[in-house]
Amino acid sequence: MLIKINHSFYDKLTTTEKQVITFINANTDKIANMSIRAVAEQTFSSPATVSRTIKKCGIDGFAELRYLLSKKNSESENSIQVNEILKKSLMEVTNTIEHISIDQILKSIELIKKAPRIYILSRGLTILVAQEFSLKLQLLGYNIFQISDAAIMKKVSADIKSDELMIIFSISGTTEELVVSAENAKSLGAKLITCTCAENSPLVKMANIPLWGYKHKHTSITTVDVTSRFPLYVLSRIIIDYLTIKK
Repeated sequence: MLIKINHSFYDKLTTTEKQVITFINANTDKIANMSIRAVAEQTFSSPATVSRTIKKCGIDGFAELRYLLSKKNSESENSIQVNEILKKSLMEVTNTIEHISIDQILKSIELIKKAPRIYILSRGLTILVAQEFSLKLQLLGYNIFQISDAAIMKKVSADIKSDELMIIFSISGTTEELVVSAENAKSLGAKLITCTCAENSPLVKMANIPLWGYKHKHTSITTVDVTSRFPLYVLSRIIIDYLTIKK
């Protein structure tokens, strides 16, 4: 039995919530490999009900439940690793959302709306985030110049106008060519928005509006750069979704 609760608490649960707890306790050997939708179907409930019931019992969510069960039941190494990855991804998204300042998002939106031209800079694998963000802004009618070449970004940033906007995506916030470009833009009076996963980085310190995403410290592969860009995708999606709603 994984979920242990006293009788007084159990009596306050709905019939469906009791069914969920009973099913989980009776199937601890299977839950680690099931989806929340599968549990909902087996208990004639909904994913929202399953999630709510689990949280009422003191467990953060379904991902946490699966992780605990995979450890408890000595599941195969593959199953444990997958659950660890899922837990890490959930932590990155949850912590990023919790740290977002609504005021900062709204101020970013205003700068984007007012800018006659927007330069979007990135390097490495973060280019993929910037490309998608740039394309969606273009589809919304904004004048976008997306740059990933180091030499070009240094040249363009040295000629940026004071009423234009620069947005930089960077996991570390320390990439040399991005920092130089930000310094150029700031010296010419242009506004700067940074989307990074490093709170005290040079880019954050220069930004008019710094947006911060949470990056999990553990990286299982160290031979290549596979650091998650999840947090940056979350930040970019929030901006795009809001602009789309308000269009």
